[in-house]
Amino acid sequence: MAYADGFLLQVPTKNLAAYRKMSAKAGEIWMKHGALDYKECAGDDMAAEGMATTFPKAMNLKPKHTLVFSWALYPSRAERDRILKLVMSDPAMKMPKTMPFDPASMLYGGFEVIVDMKPEKKKAAAKKAVKKKSVAKKKAKR
Repeated sequence: MAYADGFLLQVPTKNLAAYRKMSAKAGEIWMKHGALDYKECAGDDMAAEGMATTFPKAMNLKPKHTLVFSWALYPSRAERDRILKLVMSDPAMKMPKTMPFDPASMLYGGFEVIVDMKPEKKKAAAKKAVKKKSVAKKKAKR
């Protein structure tokens, strides 16, 4: 079963470009060592009417900070453990002297995937249907 590492952190909005640059390098390292996917997402729509709490409230989001939700996806927990060891020992994975966010404010957890709606399967099925339709049209013209 697939496995994901999830992160939730707040980045001073003025440091978002530096964070993006740092996390893009980190993503390349994760992917090089076998992660299936790596995403970094900046909070955009954080208002959730009718909810008991929101991400900003739960994280006690500071003024002039942006909430970042990120994850890395792996084929399994065992693969995640293997990949994480490689990532952490990779010489390119050195921390900058000045971090663009406060690492103490970061939340992290490992998650077993329990539902997976693989978009590539949906795209493949749609492509197959279009091809089938095209073949049927050609046969009908004959």
